[in-house]
Amino acid sequence: MEKPINFVGENYDDMNYPIGIQTFSEMTKNDYVYVDKTDLVWQLAHSSKYIFLSRPRRFGKSLLCSTLAAYFRGQKEFFEGKKIMELEKDWESYPVFHVDLSAAKRQPSADELRRVLLLLLDPLVEKYGKKENEKSPGDVLRGLIRRAYEQTGKQIAVIIDEYDAPLLDVLHESQQLDQFRNVMQEFYVQLKASEAMVKFCFITGITKFSQLSIFSTINNLRNVSMEPAFAAICGITKEELETVLMPDIEELAKANNWSTEETLQKLKLQYDGYHFCSKSPDIFNPFSLMYAFATGNIGNYWFASGTPSFLFQQMRKYNTNILELDKLEVTSSQFDVPTEAMTSALPLLYQSGYLTIKDYNPYAHIYTLDFPNAEVKVGFLENFMVTMMGVTGHDTQGFAGRFYYKLLQHDIDGALRLMQSFFASIPYLNHGNRDLDELTRFEAYYEVLMYVVFSIFNCRTYTEVKTALGKADVVVFMNDATCVMEIKIGGTAQEALEQIDTKEYAVPYEGTGLPVVKIGIAFSRETRTVNDWVVG
Repeated sequence: MEKPINFVGENYDDMNYPIGIQTFSEMTKNDYVYVDKTDLVWQLAHSSKYIFLSRPRRFGKSLLCSTLAAYFRGQKEFFEGKKIMELEKDWESYPVFHVDLSAAKRQPSADELRRVLLLLLDPLVEKYGKKENEKSPGDVLRGLIRRAYEQTGKQIAVIIDEYDAPLLDVLHESQQLDQFRNVMQEFYVQLKASEAMVKFCFITGITKFSQLSIFSTINNLRNVSMEPAFAAICGITKEELETVLMPDIEELAKANNWSTEETLQKLKLQYDGYHFCSKSPDIFNPFSLMYAFATGNIGNYWFASGTPSFLFQQMRKYNTNILELDKLEVTSSQFDVPTEAMTSALPLLYQSGYLTIKDYNPYAHIYTLDFPNAEVKVGFLENFMVTMMGVTGHDTQGFAGRFYYKLLQHDIDGALRLMQSFFASIPYLNHGNRDLDELTRFEAYYEVLMYVVFSIFNCRTYTEVKTALGKADVVVFMNDATCVMEIKIGGTAQEALEQIDTKEYAVPYEGTGLPVVKIGIAFSRETRTVNDWVVG
């Protein structure tokens, strides 16, 4: 487990931030920074018997599970001074089965998955015993629930964290996915079979598998993932940030010589923007916020904690066009669907937190999805370049920063020399990826790379922009200029520049009051890098 980090500010040397701490009792006993959600926890515990919640990784799901476990164990001492004390009067204690399936990730076979599930149940077996004829994980679970009920005379609270962890890495392997899904279905079906002995059942994870394929007979499983009442149960709202965490904001501001308002704006740009229903408050990423307070630096922490390979595998499977991910207008049936019913990678992009709800039209029932914030967008685009476009072993953001800085200085030649060097250093032919090698022969490959580079710095960037006479390859809107770029592979930069003029690609932007920079760029088919450029 990661150790907590103490804040760098002079007044917060004794303040612990819960980096890597996911246990409610530990946070309470050791006085870690905590935003009180216990009123929502109480409401959740009393809303339904079987509940499902999906949230992105590093969003506090494990802490929520731990809080529910402490509540159902009747551990009142950990809740003193919390909001729940105004709601709960009885504090009964129930047996709690708290199972974290993150340990079941990346299993090579269904048999290994069964073995790991049995290992995860061992602590409960030691406490309540096991019969010899209980062989499968589901049989053991059902027997444990029955014996715990008989031995204590109390119903059982079942809390399953990261329920989908065993399945995510095999999403792209249909045969193995079916085998793993059968193992998990046999495990979960016991929760319904033991309904009379179950007090409460909470299941959480990243993705949404259908009840038919995973939870089978749990036909009364309530999915609260998009319910307004629980929109803020994970994460930190803007109101919580500006009240409970205001001292932390002030210390962060002091450490960086920023004003409080300036610090709030930086935090909002970097970590805010999540919405989990049509009427959701602004939600900040809690992991990244705590890390920023702990280190005194507003950085990109979410992707540093791990990049889910399953997402990019599914994007490749469905030929996801990254250029279409900005401000998507869709219905809920396009993104709030079971994982195995997907016809695109959009449900995974949403459920994993890479896209979020930005707007909702109640008349047309249309949602607008977009990247939630700068941290997610930058991290996603950088990982996209590595995973989907073969740009490995490169400081993508460093190159983008230098390239963008040159453009801000109106040093077009310097910027394109950097681009020439960057593309030349990409070992295309060493990847053994014929599809990628073929892709680099088309203009679209370089258009996407241009889009990624500029988008990293939040420049509005569009490709294949339609005009009356054709389509401009790339248009970039900067603070003090608009750049119109045309790319040629195997042709000349002068031909590219002439096409901008003859097709009047720059005309729509000439009345904006900002200068328009026209750039023709030629790429070599042999070297796959910038061969020449002309600025008009």
